[in-house]
Amino acid sequence: MQSFSRGWSFLKQAWSMAFKDKDLLKPSLYALIVGGIVTVIGIIPIAIAAFILGDTSFGNIVLTVMGAILMFVQFVVTYIFSGMTVYLIYGYLTKGDGRMDHAWAIVKRDFFDILTLAAASTAVGLIRNAAQRNRKGGLAAGFARQAAGLLETLWTEAAALVLPAMVIDDLNLKDGLQRVWKITKENLLLVGVSTVGVRFVTGLIGFVFFMIGLILAFAIGGGLVFVLGGSTAFTVVGVVVGGLILFTFIMLSSIFSSYTNTAYHTCLYIWTKDVEKATAEGRVAAQVQAPAPLAAVLA
Repeated sequence: MQSFSRGWSFLKQAWSMAFKDKDLLKPSLYALIVGGIVTVIGIIPIAIAAFILGDTSFGNIVLTVMGAILMFVQFVVTYIFSGMTVYLIYGYLTKGDGRMDHAWAIVKRDFFDILTLAAASTAVGLIRNAAQRNRKGGLAAGFARQAAGLLETLWTEAAALVLPAMVIDDLNLKDGLQRVWKITKENLLLVGVSTVGVRFVTGLIGFVFFMIGLILAFAIGGGLVFVLGGSTAFTVVGVVVGGLILFTFIMLSSIFSSYTNTAYHTCLYIWTKDVEKATAEGRVAAQVQAPAPLAAVLA
């Protein structure tokens, strides 16, 4: 219950920032649109290759390489726009305004570092996929799948903190990982409790978005079919309308989740960075004021 309360408190504060400065939400929307376009474009050649090459050893190699390239590009898109969100939130918290032109300039400055982060995430994703595909091998294979799942979970959390380190402090992947390891080790309990709470509330509300969309899609789409008649044309219209409604709510859920998680990790990084500085200067770390959204979680 305490974790839920902490997560809910952060959620209210984080979205209060977004309502005051709408620019904070723009990169999440852009990421969804660009990511969708990239995925559609990337899937087409993969589908063609799968049809032509079939289930052969060479075909599997080609499909794995093409899948890895698509995964890498998807990570690049995600990190570019998440990096923009990080800097917009940082600008809002430190200067009272998050400017898109500044955020874009910072992302261009850190583009190579973003590529390295995307490459590392792709490698972790490929390890996870390889472990999931290996259904033979009994206990050893099961252990490998669990280990790969744990690796992915830990890396996802690490990458979410490395990105603010890159954007705010202009660190490369290696230095960013060292910084994240240090601040996480020194603030493990607070980081763990607040992370669980924010993740739980974000997941719950995302699920609610999906269920509302699903119910409305069936109600409105099915209602149109019932009212207009059961012909094939009207059935298609009902299915399309229902699908658009569901897709809209899935988009809203994705934007909500992307912004909330990025805001949390940005605030967390800013706070731990300030605590680290205070400790180095001999000041009392407990007196360091956390950013407003995170302060509600740590209270």
